[in-house]
Amino acid sequence: MTQSTPATINGHTELIAHIGYPTHSFKSPMIYNPYFEHSGINAVVVPMGCQSADYPDFLRSVFRLTNIRGALITMPHKVVTVDLMDEVTPAVRVSGACNAVRRTADGRLQGDNFDGEGFVRGVRLKGLNLTGASALVVGCGGVGCAIAASLAAAGVKAIHLFDVNPATAHALAQRLTTHYPGIAAHTGSNDPAGFDLVVNATPMGMNEGDPLPLDVERLQPHTFVGEVVMRTTMTAFLTAAQARGCRVQVGTDMLFEQIPAYLEYFGLPTTTADVLRSVARLSD
Repeated sequence: MTQSTPATINGHTELIAHIGYPTHSFKSPMIYNPYFEHSGINAVVVPMGCQSADYPDFLRSVFRLTNIRGALITMPHKVVTVDLMDEVTPAVRVSGACNAVRRTADGRLQGDNFDGEGFVRGVRLKGLNLTGASALVVGCGGVGCAIAASLAAAGVKAIHLFDVNPATAHALAQRLTTHYPGIAAHTGSNDPAGFDLVVNATPMGMNEGDPLPLDVERLQPHTFVGEVVMRTTMTAFLTAAQARGCRVQVGTDMLFEQIPAYLEYFGLPTTTADVLRSVARLSD
């Protein structure tokens, strides 16, 4: 694809609101907007800082704009957004969080969650067949729940869930079996032996010397290992898994792979994660 002339914001520009607080850590505008310029798409992602007390009214007001295409929702608003929607997907119901909102032609608000979709797209593109596979997800917070939901939707046969709070893992297992009755969901162990896929959905193992989320000596070379931490590319956990002969997926792959899904959801021309990486202008 050749470089296009950067778009000028004008009366035809469509808005994607990026809503959260604080905004200084937002990375998405530095990926979406260069892509829009690159492809000549007359749209812009705008960071919008909104504190929790103001958020419900603000979200409704944003979607009264006639040129709003959709909204990216980030912390601390992902959970409260669920009850503000007129309609949500199973991914939202299982994860208990919503990070994408769009308006239907009749004015209803629809919500979805693409954290898990980004992770799943990434591992599939790296050659892992998820149909009938077994997976271990360590960490059942927001991102772990989203990944578990997307793995279930992708056809994983059995999923084992582990969290330092056993009740959290048990509740996620119940939601999974309610929305995906064909899946076998188990809790209580973080032993990675024998799984096709192991996911670290905790911050553990981010730095050298940190405690690792599981016993890496129990990892087998055929197991694919994924990470959600984005601050460091090769975390101590991934480095240890790779040393065991495992294929790995770094945390930032989840971010880049979910953006094509967002673009499809908002009805905009989509692309690949490789194109997004090539045009992104990331900075602190």
